[in-house]
Amino acid sequence: MTLQQKFKELEDEGSALLATNFYNFETITGVLQAASAKEVPLILQASPSTINYLGAGVAASLARSTMEKHGVEGWLHLDHAESYDLIKECLDEGFDSVMIDASEKSFDENVAITSRVTELAQSYGANVEAELGYVAKLGQSHEREGFTKPDEAREFVAQTGVNALAVAIGSAHGFYKKEPNLDLERLEQIHRATSCALVLHGGSGIPDAQLQQGIRRGIRKINVATEIKNIFMKTLQEELHQNTEIDLRKVFPPATEKINHLVQGKIAIIQGANAD
Repeated sequence: MTLQQKFKELEDEGSALLATNFYNFETITGVLQAASAKEVPLILQASPSTINYLGAGVAASLARSTMEKHGVEGWLHLDHAESYDLIKECLDEGFDSVMIDASEKSFDENVAITSRVTELAQSYGANVEAELGYVAKLGQSHEREGFTKPDEAREFVAQTGVNALAVAIGSAHGFYKKEPNLDLERLEQIHRATSCALVLHGGSGIPDAQLQQGIRRGIRKINVATEIKNIFMKTLQEELHQNTEIDLRKVFPPATEKINHLVQGKIAIIQGANAD
């Protein structure tokens, strides 16, 4: 099943997929242990920084082999790419999905850049995600607002042919300084106006009830990255502080297990959206 087909299935069910970033063997293992325990599919995401660190081929091989090892159905996605060449490289390596992020460009530029990527991806049968509106990235202001407009979303999807659209409804990347308040009414309007899967970026730290309301109102993919990095590194720092062990194979597992626990919790939130 392609990711595009999965999104259609999720739309019929009114459910969502968790999309988790990975950075190395330990982080991808923790994520897949959780998915295996919960018996659910998920999306594994690699950012351009991770591709620069691992290499596109290594990232693809790592994802495929570990999904097979843990018996998890999943899709490999390139997250927040701005480079056409990087997107093509990842598609050549067998990525199932790519994101072109031209959200900081003008609407017309975003359409033009995104359309070029959707045209490329068609020959690979790959899913394409884009972003419309302002979702604060790490280091950017959370105070600025540039919410996605339903009419622009309709026009953007029609002109570009994207399969998935990351929408700006009050979320942000990284940790929040105050509790976010998602514009769920706007989300509902965007959902009615578009035919593609809607994506929530900045899923780390959003209250459970808001995530579930988001799913009920049209979100089909929820991204989590910051919490994974944070819990892995915090646990690792504690482990290293407490002992002088030099065998990294003994030091890493507690941090991996914390990711497992975190991701199982996120999966449970998604499953709870349709519990009643």
